[in-house]
Amino acid sequence: MKPHLRTLMKSAALAATALGLSLAVSASAQRGAPAGPALPPAPSEAEAPQLYKVAAIPAFNPPRTAWGHPDLRGGWPIDSWGSINLQRTPAQGKRVYLTDAEYEAREKQSDRSKDAASNETKANKLGMGNWVESFAVGKRTSLLIDPADGRLPAMTPYGRQMEKLGRSSWVNGQTYDWTTDFDNWDRCITRGFPGSMLPFRYNNGVRIFQAPDKVIIDLEMIHDSRIIWLDGRKAPPADVTNYMGFSRGHWEGNTLVVETTNIRRGASPLNMATIGAPANNVVPMSKNAKVIERFTLSDKNTLVYDMTYSDPDVYTAPFTTRMDIPRNDKYEFFEYACHEGDVQVRNYINSSRALRAQAAAKAAAPAAAPAPAQAAPTKQ
Repeated sequence: MKPHLRTLMKSAALAATALGLSLAVSASAQRGAPAGPALPPAPSEAEAPQLYKVAAIPAFNPPRTAWGHPDLRGGWPIDSWGSINLQRTPAQGKRVYLTDAEYEAREKQSDRSKDAASNETKANKLGMGNWVESFAVGKRTSLLIDPADGRLPAMTPYGRQMEKLGRSSWVNGQTYDWTTDFDNWDRCITRGFPGSMLPFRYNNGVRIFQAPDKVIIDLEMIHDSRIIWLDGRKAPPADVTNYMGFSRGHWEGNTLVVETTNIRRGASPLNMATIGAPANNVVPMSKNAKVIERFTLSDKNTLVYDMTYSDPDVYTAPFTTRMDIPRNDKYEFFEYACHEGDVQVRNYINSSRALRAQAAAKAAAPAAAPAPAQAAPTKQ
């Protein structure tokens, strides 16, 4: 779905949300996927070590810009990673890649997802096929490649406490009284960084532009743009922040290496809309959060994107994701119509207060008095 319908969906479900019903939908439910047949067990690491090791990036001499830098310009939408879990399942352990049988099942499911929109259109219907643009390619078991188990590291005590205090429309049963009860994505401000660089169900467009002293990354979701400075400038003081952070890059051979600091807090660094990410969109971020990214062309039409996130105040260890992104220069950016009248925050607050008032009135009402007994009729 190109025009943004998230707000519309929530508008239709305001009361359900205020009552604590989850709006988060599993990937299989989104796609309407039936349960597939049981697959044979995966081989052990000793039997198939290639399934347990991240493949090296192939050597490639990329095309160059007029000023001599590797040419990363083009469309690199991340919709092809939208249905791959951020985290590996515990049962997959350290297995980085699917077996052939698992991959075949994924391909069949991906084919159904790709055809869903056109099938709905032909049937004159509008449903999840036209809404969900994400699908899965390749044999990876998860976006995470480090830690070795493909799972997020544990949070620190501070991180767990701050997560409990987080406020967002995605938190089940939460009440709403002011703008601080909503996250920055709810309010159409930003999806934040590094969350904006991870896939969602739609608006997954990413475009890269280059100049001698900078690289620009344009994002379809909320139309955020990132500026990566290549001119050697220093980071600003710690109290000068930006929702996309302050990014400085340099070239290591054919790889663009980017360090981002000064990230403004308020948006979850792991957006819950990425499948397999923590729920509720309330993962906290401290002033010490830092992101290291690596952009490498493995061939003319594949961009390997590595992202390492560290926040020692919140997580006990750093973690790294990888996406091998296929080029798609024909991918169009569409309007991100998030506000749609700018009424949703007020609607949430009104409905939340109304439900609480209704519950309070019901609790305060005296128990119904028993009906008086009818007197026996008198003889006339």
